[in-house]
Amino acid sequence: MADIRTAIGLMSGTSMDGIDVALLRTDGEAVVERGAFLSVPYEPAFRDQLKQALEDAKAIRQRDERPGGLSRMETDLTQRHVEAALMFLEREGLTSRDVDLIGFHGQTVLHRPDEALTVQIGDGPLLARKTGIDVVYDMRANDMLHGGQGAPLVPVYHHALAHQIPAENWPVCFVNIGGISNLTFLDRDGTIIGFDSGPGNTLIDQWVEANAGIPYDDGGRIASEGAVSMGLAERYLASPFFTAKARRSLDRNDFQPPQSHEAELSDGARTLAYVSAAAILKSAGHLPSAPKTYVICGGGRLNRMIMADLAHLAAETKATVLSAEAAGFDGDAMEAEAWAYLAVRASKGLPLTFPGITGVKAPMAGGILAKSRDNSD
Repeated sequence: MADIRTAIGLMSGTSMDGIDVALLRTDGEAVVERGAFLSVPYEPAFRDQLKQALEDAKAIRQRDERPGGLSRMETDLTQRHVEAALMFLEREGLTSRDVDLIGFHGQTVLHRPDEALTVQIGDGPLLARKTGIDVVYDMRANDMLHGGQGAPLVPVYHHALAHQIPAENWPVCFVNIGGISNLTFLDRDGTIIGFDSGPGNTLIDQWVEANAGIPYDDGGRIASEGAVSMGLAERYLASPFFTAKARRSLDRNDFQPPQSHEAELSDGARTLAYVSAAAILKSAGHLPSAPKTYVICGGGRLNRMIMADLAHLAAETKATVLSAEAAGFDGDAMEAEAWAYLAVRASKGLPLTFPGITGVKAPMAGGILAKSRDNSD
């Protein structure tokens, strides 16, 4: 009989817009029972502090260093995760005794795979003590120690979900459009390939914040009023990232937004939406065969211009593009669900990453377990 555990996943992504909380019952393998979901937005002042943390993190040379205000930010960020988890439990009528594990991503402030350096701030032991639930955290580091890129980690969860998609629609490619986009390719012969595919929302977010003073282009409304500047788009798509033989994971600083004088507001947003879509299809060119179905997850699926461009570009290869919801999933909850799933796998010593995904030398377990009862406040 399957050893099914109840886990909460906590995810704060590269878009830095808030904390996603998702409940999952799973054996860490084929059994997946999706539960409730909650999104807790960060207030603007805290988002500004997180942006400063990214600047402070550039000085890190060893992953345990916390220069500038990073140490205080780590505590503040963890406390917000505590509050989000407790709010979720209360809303769902649950107690800490009803949950076996929390999967805690933390906030990535630095990711330099070429230097085997990745830093996610977040105090796992503090979260465990404050919530009364065991916490699995720091799930990327062991992969890097063994030659992997440390990202993406979600593909093993995509694999568990993909069996709900009819056989005639395979090969399937799950695409998560967060700040950075990543894709997971799945074929019926057991092939699993995953890698970062390019900038997702991060360039658009930075562009509209700098030029319109708002944090993101809601639904692609600004982009819908503009036109694609192909010259500007091709500059991004000519990056060596897309043509290199080896796939590599991205930091949000690897691509920079245009200068304000390079485009009018709506044209810039429209161009960057096109770049987000075209980057996915360009990166998919490295896959062993063309997907028949693209399942789009993450915040980028709500940008109608990205989705329109994706549908148009995918049609050239006779592929279909579906939102996560159209495929029967929850595109907002999926990454947080994945972190719950990964926590259960980690607690059982099952691999989180694989050679075809991160480039690690062999299937690799990971994560650190913080026991809720080890310490007291």
